[in-house]
Amino acid sequence: MAAPKHNKFWKLRSRHGREKLFATPEILWKAACEYFQWCVDNPLFEEKGFAYQGTVTKESFAKMRAMTLSQLCFYLHCNEGYFRTFKAQLPTGEQDFNTVIDNIETVIYNQKFQGAAADLLNANIISRELGLTDKTELSGKLDVTKMSDDQLDAIIDRLSKQHENDKKD
Repeated sequence: MAAPKHNKFWKLRSRHGREKLFATPEILWKAACEYFQWCVDNPLFEEKGFAYQGTVTKESFAKMRAMTLSQLCFYLHCNEGYFRTFKAQLPTGEQDFNTVIDNIETVIYNQKFQGAAADLLNANIISRELGLTDKTELSGKLDVTKMSDDQLDAIIDRLSKQHENDKKD
């Protein structure tokens, strides 16, 4: 059965929309710290085999678990979209929430960076994750003042050959 036309049931609602997952910045920070501690308390394990005098033994070694925003959100029972939207829609007066979110992102970034720098995490994976790359940009200008005559002659020969090949095509 449908609701009657021109009803005013909506006025009976005590509130509109969903409540914030975290009512205060302190609660958000405490929950993030629980996740950080969980990462420390639950390392990943690598099993390695060793052979000594014909006897093979296996040992497990604890390895650092990289903190991620994705895993934090899973731990907090929200998704990354919720977290990013929450961050983007904070009013300018919500400085405490902004500070806590910046601190959370900084802890995650620094843990990954320092773990990779200490060779506790895979540096290639972490550098891509953090957006760190080695870029070599060529300006298109060649400083010939520091080159020997032989180097200059080789460049001139190569350019001449390239020019001749371009004419043929």
